[in-house]
Amino acid sequence: MADFETVIRNAHVATASDTFRCDIGIAGGRIAALGARLAAGHREIDAGGRWVLPGGIDTHCHLDQPMADGVEFADDFRSGSISAAHGGTTTIVPFAAQQPGGSLRAAVEDYHRRAAGKPVIDYAFHLILADPSERVLGQELPALVRDGYTSFKIYMTYEGLKLNDRQILDVLAFARREGAMTMVHAENSDCIGWLTEKLEQAGRTSPYYHAVSRPAAVEREGTHRAITLAELIDVPILIVHVSGLEAVEQIRWAQSRGLRIYGETCPQYLFLTADDLDKPDFEGAKCVCSPPPRDKASQQAVWNGLASGVFQVVSSDHAAFRYDDPKGKKAAGTRAPFAKIPNGVPGIETRLPLLFSEGVGKGRIDINKFVALASTNAAKLYGLYPRKGTIAIGSDADLAIWDDSTDITITQSLLHHNCDYTPYEGMTIRGWPTTVLSRGEVVVENGALNAEPGRGQFLRCDLPAPARPAGTAYGRLVEELRA
Repeated sequence: MADFETVIRNAHVATASDTFRCDIGIAGGRIAALGARLAAGHREIDAGGRWVLPGGIDTHCHLDQPMADGVEFADDFRSGSISAAHGGTTTIVPFAAQQPGGSLRAAVEDYHRRAAGKPVIDYAFHLILADPSERVLGQELPALVRDGYTSFKIYMTYEGLKLNDRQILDVLAFARREGAMTMVHAENSDCIGWLTEKLEQAGRTSPYYHAVSRPAAVEREGTHRAITLAELIDVPILIVHVSGLEAVEQIRWAQSRGLRIYGETCPQYLFLTADDLDKPDFEGAKCVCSPPPRDKASQQAVWNGLASGVFQVVSSDHAAFRYDDPKGKKAAGTRAPFAKIPNGVPGIETRLPLLFSEGVGKGRIDINKFVALASTNAAKLYGLYPRKGTIAIGSDADLAIWDDSTDITITQSLLHHNCDYTPYEGMTIRGWPTTVLSRGEVVVENGALNAEPGRGQFLRCDLPAPARPAGTAYGRLVEELRA
């Protein structure tokens, strides 16, 4: 009788800290043994000495999220999770978004309905706080945190979503009290609004001017302000989708002072530039996202930040809107001003192959850093570790076997999302997962899906590590009041 349901033989394993060769024995959906010459499994998979890595965790993606003005995301939980799995991701964490004045609990219940019966891989939810009222912060959110929704995103820009500084302080104070993690979209809304108005008055409304309306200084100021507010409350925050040098410098400065400021970036800031928004006709709309891609120097600054530890997470920020669709990028017409173009790019499937090929393959980061950025750090930050994010006895058998010997050209026809384009069309990379397992089940094999919609399980998230002792005036006040 076989001891294991599945054994992966001849695996070249990498975690965030170690690299070793072994067989991997899987039982009950979890890793049951790591060792040489393990007993037989009901199913045997020969990795052939290739890399076997923890399944990726994409903790910033937007799927089937309610939108205004008739705009719709291209991907729901079915197509989005299938696309993610083909790219080596085995856990996704999209956003249950509160509507202004609405119930946060109702948003969560609605998002569960949208997900029901669709994901092929495991998933959790972040929350989006658009209206942190006394009722939300005092009643709904504490209960949701206890139920396993332990992270939330706040915005410093976008009408209907942006919070003022006082509201942000209220949210951060709640996060400190409950031990939750706050994600911050850091841009100065008033600066963006003023610049947009001036550009529109001058008739400069093509997609390229989206980048002009959101210069690096706008992100730098927002980042610095978010850091300052977090320092005042003495609470960790994660600055999401960091685009370039100036914001990187703010985060590095904060980290050098011992502040718990974490950074996230995305492939669009490693591979796209503002010139991609300047394509002829309306093609530049495909690359409109916020913050916008910047220039080659910013790309290098982000790569440097990945190598030096400024960033803890690389997520996709997959926010896919179809290009040839009146509910997508062209919702306001083919000559729409940049301020009316839905923000976001697809990337849930290409996130890890791009980072593997151009990071590990080009010697910018090592394999252990890749695992940390792609999976382990996110699992730790969002309360999923060690169930997810590593290869260890007792962890879920979420694994990807990588082929790093074959060149692949990224094309729209290769991908499995429901968007109708990829901004990385024609890019040749080396490194793609050929076999992907989720809780020990092979969900992708040689490019083919081997999973039924709905097999993905919802994950309750634990709280991150406890807060350190109070170090600010507010922190000391909190401790005094507790005493």
